[in-house]
Amino acid sequence: MTSQGRYLFRKTRSASSVAVVSSVLVSALLVGASAASADVSIKDESVASSIESEEVNFSVTQVVGGLEHPWAVAWLPDGRMLVTERPGRLQLIDDGEVIELGNLPKTDIDEDDESATEGGNQGGLLDVVVHPDYDDNGWIYFTFSSPGDPRAFSTYEPDYGTGLAVGRARIDADNAELTDVETLYTQVPRTYPGAHYGSRIVFPGNGEIIFSIGDRNVQNLPQDLTNPGGKMIRLLEDGGAHPDNPFVEMAPGNLRPEIYSFGHRNNQGLTIHPETGDVWAVDHGPNGGDLLYKVEQGANYGWPMVAHGTEYTTDAHIGLGTEAPGVRPPNYVWEESMAPSGMAFYTTGDVSEWRNNLFVGSLRREQLHRLVLDDNGDVTHEEVLLADTLGRIRDVRQGPDGMLYVVTDDEDGGVYRLEPES
Repeated sequence: MTSQGRYLFRKTRSASSVAVVSSVLVSALLVGASAASADVSIKDESVASSIESEEVNFSVTQVVGGLEHPWAVAWLPDGRMLVTERPGRLQLIDDGEVIELGNLPKTDIDEDDESATEGGNQGGLLDVVVHPDYDDNGWIYFTFSSPGDPRAFSTYEPDYGTGLAVGRARIDADNAELTDVETLYTQVPRTYPGAHYGSRIVFPGNGEIIFSIGDRNVQNLPQDLTNPGGKMIRLLEDGGAHPDNPFVEMAPGNLRPEIYSFGHRNNQGLTIHPETGDVWAVDHGPNGGDLLYKVEQGANYGWPMVAHGTEYTTDAHIGLGTEAPGVRPPNYVWEESMAPSGMAFYTTGDVSEWRNNLFVGSLRREQLHRLVLDDNGDVTHEEVLLADTLGRIRDVRQGPDGMLYVVTDDEDGGVYRLEPES
């Protein structure tokens, strides 16, 4: 076992924190280690070969199977893989062995309830990312739906409903558990609808994190700067509000100091441009009008005042139109819904024609979109890959081997690798 599996460092926390930050998860909110899911298995099975694309032919290999609604995949520096499952499981794939890590925060999903991940409940254990300096500090970061107190009654009481939370921990692989578990941020007030958590995390550098919180299916929240719903949140890595956030100096007037940008609906894809360092996001529209845009400090992305989609039941247009003064326009619009989730720039692989192209997963269309961007961030070309091949694509990442990996969202979901053919 490598040293990365046995981090037991002293915890260090900055004194500065957002009001809703809790320093350490209390033991009542932790769930112990349990046996790894019996059906999760490591595979090396070809599921499609000689798939033709505009630039290269490739095959698809399943590398992990039997995952229950997996949401994200990430890699430790030594090549070990982490995969989240929405029912509250974090799997460590370690040299041919599947290890379910215990001591995770409690989510609002009961893993024994087979219906918990169906219907309108979109919560559970969601994103996972590895700190860029993992070799030095051993931190992994993750998002989850944090349950409130069911005894509260108002949707605007802080402890009612659920809220998006961000945690971090270190991995003790020898004991199959997380250690030094902390909750850095919890969305307060929580809201009742169990939907639109956003939940993606990125590390832009300079000791900060940016993550998305969806509108929680409450349309007035994204334009309300006293509420974190429908926002991009920027924090210091230890959970404190970033001192350069746009509304820090206005925070005594109840504006939230953690807000970085606003007017978002449900961002389930975030990534960093490999050359500019800019943060890019995809956003679910309502019935149509899914968006791609660059995330800029203090910018308003319009939802729900501005939208490209319509109401689900009436087909009536939402808001004032597709543009408005003071609203940052998107870089690209999918007028017909594709439900984007997961995205990654292709940076280091063997396919030179894909270099710096953006790959975006599609839940609704069940395919992968390759986008070519020019220097201004405008999309000059789009290619559809994996149509009718794998199912609902939840996450897209580039692995340490330079290949693209996709995660499929299903009761029997998996992790798949795209392998270019020479």
